[in-house]
Amino acid sequence: MNNKLKPRRPLREKHYWEEWTGRIYTSICVVFLIVVMFSIVYFVASKGLSTFFQNGVSLREFLSGKTWNPTGEPAAYGALPFITGSFITTLLAALIASPLSLCAALFMTEIVPGKGKKILQPAIELLSGIPSVVYGFIGLSVIVPLLRSMFGGAGVGIAAGCLVLSVMILPTVTSIMADALSALPKGLRESSYALGATRWQTIYRVIIPTVLPALLTGIVLGMARAFGEALAVQMVIGNAPHVPTSLLESASTLTSVITLSMGNTTMGSVHNNALWSMALVLLVMTFVFVILVRLLERRNRV
Repeated sequence: MNNKLKPRRPLREKHYWEEWTGRIYTSICVVFLIVVMFSIVYFVASKGLSTFFQNGVSLREFLSGKTWNPTGEPAAYGALPFITGSFITTLLAALIASPLSLCAALFMTEIVPGKGKKILQPAIELLSGIPSVVYGFIGLSVIVPLLRSMFGGAGVGIAAGCLVLSVMILPTVTSIMADALSALPKGLRESSYALGATRWQTIYRVIIPTVLPALLTGIVLGMARAFGEALAVQMVIGNAPHVPTSLLESASTLTSVITLSMGNTTMGSVHNNALWSMALVLLVMTFVFVILVRLLERRNRV
């Protein structure tokens, strides 16, 4: 009777080897990811810093210079127009998409949670799966002619770029905000209703302040997506290498100039290294966005 209750030795050995196989496989995957991540950072940093340490381009000129003319005499490598274009389009897109995403998330979770998730959530997920080139083509076919007919000019520029980006980051921000609102304990809402608060008082006095760090996390992730977008913005922003003074004026971004110029340069040249320096700026900004998300998540836990 006791022999039947005891597990067989081959079965124990099988479980032992399965556990160790899983551990080894997981460890190999983790090490591989770490090596790939550090390799990417090292490669981009080494190529980007070569512009300043080997080619003699001034860091101050690169970050604050307004003239980009790598083939001229003398050559100029001022990246301020592209940095400015990236930040302006990202910030404006976040300002447009954030209130829309918050309203959509509140509608899905607080107003009509049943119908909202059945109708609105599939539509938002569909938007997140559309390729960026489709967004750019729609912006070029719809938004640019609309801006041209309303305000004159060519229609391409900062305004068209930020409108396209706001639609692109809308699904990301909305999904994160909806998840944060859904994870809120129901007892918090019921306590507010028990004290006599209305639905809207509960939303803007209890729910939104409670999940504010998570809502800001969604906005930051949306900004990270917008800052690194290339093709859609490139199609509608005009790609002019100067600092814009108007929302209707053509401009360019870091991603646009990299995708347009990288194939026309020679590896190791000053022009090529300057483009890698722009890629390094994008990488640094990505790290900044990740740090902000971590800080907001830590604040949300507290």
